[in-house]
Amino acid sequence: MIINLNLQGKKVLVVGGGNESLKRINSLLNQNCKIKVISDEIGKSIENLVKKKKIEFKKQKLKNADFLSAEKPFLVISTTNDMKLNQLIVNMAKKNKIIVYSSDNPETSDFSNPAVIDLENLIQIAIFTGGKSPTMSKKIKEQVEKFLEKTITNEDLGQIKIQEIARNLAKNKIDNQTQRKVFLKGIMNDKEIKQLIKDGEPKKAENRVNAILRNWK
Repeated sequence: MIINLNLQGKKVLVVGGGNESLKRINSLLNQNCKIKVISDEIGKSIENLVKKKKIEFKKQKLKNADFLSAEKPFLVISTTNDMKLNQLIVNMAKKNKIIVYSSDNPETSDFSNPAVIDLENLIQIAIFTGGKSPTMSKKIKEQVEKFLEKTITNEDLGQIKIQEIARNLAKNKIDNQTQRKVFLKGIMNDKEIKQLIKDGEPKKAENRVNAILRNWK
């Protein structure tokens, strides 16, 4: 089962400062969570993220997993080259009911990391082989990305943005969930809104949504 964790506002620890750590950090940056890296050293790219204040960094050489008791994260991702340390972190996290992932041992982790296609942070599609072959997941992801570039249009992405706006506005006026669905379907099929999205006029499309909502009965 593939799920998407809600990490908004949550504290996430990434243990390790190499390329694997950077890959995990990049996958977290758009999740609006509080990312903290713990390592005795970090690469240039991670250092730049620290300087831009996108993530926190604590310089610490770890010999065990006792730091978890003090940090109390919602999620910890261990990416060190020390398999023994990674396993200690997994064990301690489970003991403290912290969600945990170890890059060198997904079998004992609480979740797996599929290859994810991300289109402007609006559409996420996961390619997952159940841990059987991460290499094939990556290859298939690249193939699917090429297909999606031809299939999903800018109008589709624009419609998603308008649907989000419409849904938030409708919550304040339309109490009935069934009626909200009817309203949102109407927004999606509205020819004027479709044309405004196609013309690159998102503000006018939003105004059209407001006009339809004002007259909604």
